[in-house]
Amino acid sequence: MAPLTIRPGGPDDVPTVLTLMDDAAQWLVSLGRTEQWGTEPQSTSPRRIAQIGEFARGGGLWLAESEGRAVGSMSVGDASPYAPPVDEPELCVRLLVTDRASKGTGVGAALLEHARELARQRGVRLLRVDCFAGGDGALVRYYERQGFTRAETFTVPVGDRLWPGQVLAQRL
Repeated sequence: MAPLTIRPGGPDDVPTVLTLMDDAAQWLVSLGRTEQWGTEPQSTSPRRIAQIGEFARGGGLWLAESEGRAVGSMSVGDASPYAPPVDEPELCVRLLVTDRASKGTGVGAALLEHARELARQRGVRLLRVDCFAGGDGALVRYYERQGFTRAETFTVPVGDRLWPGQVLAQRL
């Protein structure tokens, strides 16, 4: 893969992030992992569109690009409202998505390293991420391979079911 550039995202990048999410959702569906993001494109969800727009306007959206093409995105900021609070300053990864064609090339790891650097610049020693904890646990294991450790679990009501979540933390 060509060198990676990580740049701040803004409102003009919302369609790009939603496309990355649509591709990831389609990949999850192809694997039979429909519990995480459902079966519909993320770009058709008013809730998801509003969320990514909020990330973009809030200054925490970042895009990873290779040869001028978006290959990943991340949003950092305050903890998600459903994540158990902590009593110290923290930076939270609210979104991490990579281009499926770039799978295994380190895009996600590079974005997480950028989050660590942002936390250090802010004098924050705790980086947290929350993620889907259902299915076979592959996403939780991914974050563990990136140096995070399991902290609290939580659930979020989604329709008539509870979406299982896991908070993972990393001390810097």
